[in-house]
Amino acid sequence: MEKKYEIHFAPLQGYTDWIYRNTFARFFKGIDVYYTPFMRVEKGNTFRNRDMRDVDPVNNKVQDLIPQILPGSPEELKHFIFFLLAKGYSRADINLGCPFPLIAGQKKGAGMLPYPDRVGAVLETVTEFPKVRFSVKMRLGWADKQECLNLVSILNNCPLVHITLHARTGKQQYKGEPDLKMFERFYQECQHPLLYNGDLNTVPQIQETLQKFPLLKGVMLGRGLLADPALAENYVYNSPEDPVVATRNKDFIGALFVAYRDYLKDERLLLQKMKSYWEYFLPGTDYKLRKKLQKAKRIDDYREILNLIF
Repeated sequence: MEKKYEIHFAPLQGYTDWIYRNTFARFFKGIDVYYTPFMRVEKGNTFRNRDMRDVDPVNNKVQDLIPQILPGSPEELKHFIFFLLAKGYSRADINLGCPFPLIAGQKKGAGMLPYPDRVGAVLETVTEFPKVRFSVKMRLGWADKQECLNLVSILNNCPLVHITLHARTGKQQYKGEPDLKMFERFYQECQHPLLYNGDLNTVPQIQETLQKFPLLKGVMLGRGLLADPALAENYVYNSPEDPVVATRNKDFIGALFVAYRDYLKDERLLLQKMKSYWEYFLPGTDYKLRKKLQKAKRIDDYREILNLIF
């Protein structure tokens, strides 16, 4: 019997919030697990309002949702978990992969990877919450790809459900090629179920990755799904490009527009939000039309260009 690999939808700050996730799930299949973009602790041990809205079970309709957290210390991890337990969650994904310098400079996200003692202290705290299932999303390192291997023993000794490894360093952000050789070294030493993340934009790329690393739990898709929302579905159901998908893309982006319009209630913010998705969405769209869409100053102009695109 062929192995069933899981497809996880990566958390993307500024993109995959609860409105996007709920709308996406209405139109496209193939996703086993969704994540919230990371929650972070603000001054005074508070959380951002948008983070609290995003994890609120009342707002979320997707079937399997894991909140992602960005702890910089054991105390912050405990603060997150007490909050999530009160909301009814029993899962949490620890972010050790955020590549943005403002986060990394605080020794959080990928910026924590060069400090095994800090990583160990945070992960040791996991054992204080036996009823919570923890996972980790990480990178090869901050600047040194060897850092992931320096952490293997710490990770192996922590009771984790799985690890997702993005095959770049934090300093690379999303530039350059993923390092599959270093990923393979980690893959061979990691004792937890492992997911691959990084530049999976087509069904053949997903298939090749799973053939190369057959012991994977699955893959995590991020920007590839923003560009082609049917990507996971096409892989899972082995379905070729379907003309109906073009209609679903149009209906999806229309439903997303309505959902954000009802929530934001501000034309300027709505236009700004929808333009941000078109930075990734349907990259094969005519360049001149994409450029016109990004220059649109009114909702009516945006809609007119959208009709031309579809």
